[in-house]
Amino acid sequence: MTQTHARLPPLNALRVFHTVVRHRSFRSAADDLGVSPQAVSQQIKLLEDTLGTELFERRGRAIEPNENAILLAHFVQAGFDELEEGVRRVAQSQLRNRINVNASPYFATRYLLDRINRFREIAPDADLRLTTMVDLPDFVADDVDVAIQWGFGTWKGHEATLLIHDHKVICCTPDLARRLSGPEDLRTMPLLHPVLSMDLWRNVLRHLGVDDRSGKNDIQLQDAATMRRATLAGLGIGLISMIDAAEDLKLGKLVAPFGQQVMHQMPQAQVPGFYLVVPKAHRRVKTIASFCRWIEAEDWLTPDDRELGLPNRDGPAIQD
Repeated sequence: MTQTHARLPPLNALRVFHTVVRHRSFRSAADDLGVSPQAVSQQIKLLEDTLGTELFERRGRAIEPNENAILLAHFVQAGFDELEEGVRRVAQSQLRNRINVNASPYFATRYLLDRINRFREIAPDADLRLTTMVDLPDFVADDVDVAIQWGFGTWKGHEATLLIHDHKVICCTPDLARRLSGPEDLRTMPLLHPVLSMDLWRNVLRHLGVDDRSGKNDIQLQDAATMRRATLAGLGIGLISMIDAAEDLKLGKLVAPFGQQVMHQMPQAQVPGFYLVVPKAHRRVKTIASFCRWIEAEDWLTPDDRELGLPNRDGPAIQD
């Protein structure tokens, strides 16, 4: 099916229309724009001809926008707001030293904060702003320059560079572990899922040879900290990141009924990780490019990772 694209009116006609709607008067709009009322009238006629519809009800010298004009005015206002913001950012981008980074809360607390001074040594004048949203931010609306995101590198329209894999450990409380004689028992046990990937447990179960489970008592959890607390509370079987798992296993609060390296034998494409996610155009800003080079070159392995012989990362940047 062929999609028909409407011809966009001239930008100047939209600017005049925007001013007329605001003033509800051709003359007042003309005074605001520094042109004659006739010039305003001509631009409105051009716009109406382009759209094939009238936009104003003329009542003597008074005018009122009709339903079509009110609808169009909403989008024109939003468009001009976006243009203004874009111009502001471009005008300031090469001069600013601020970097707005959004990181997965787990990556921020377990990896980034302990190493951020290394970046400050490289760029001492950088004004680093850090937020910790779980979901991938809207880079424009949230004013984010780069993101460090948990997932599988499948974000459309952005570059995604793997920083480190997040191998999970199947963990549960000792009480729940007593009900597990083998992987088959996972069919009837409540599983704790990360909201960002309902496929993770499916892939783990498939790797263990387990299929056909109802999942009616499963729970979805927003982040790694909540997953850990829910597992410790005995709400189900959790997939815990290795650093957290090591602490809780050592204290005896949790057990790993199938060992700590189940995910290490899985295909790498099924293993989640933390990725640097950035719109390609953002790398053209000097300060942002400096941050990206640093974080991609940094070694994010922990001593436990090295002891297991895990690679730091694999593969080039993913571009969608």
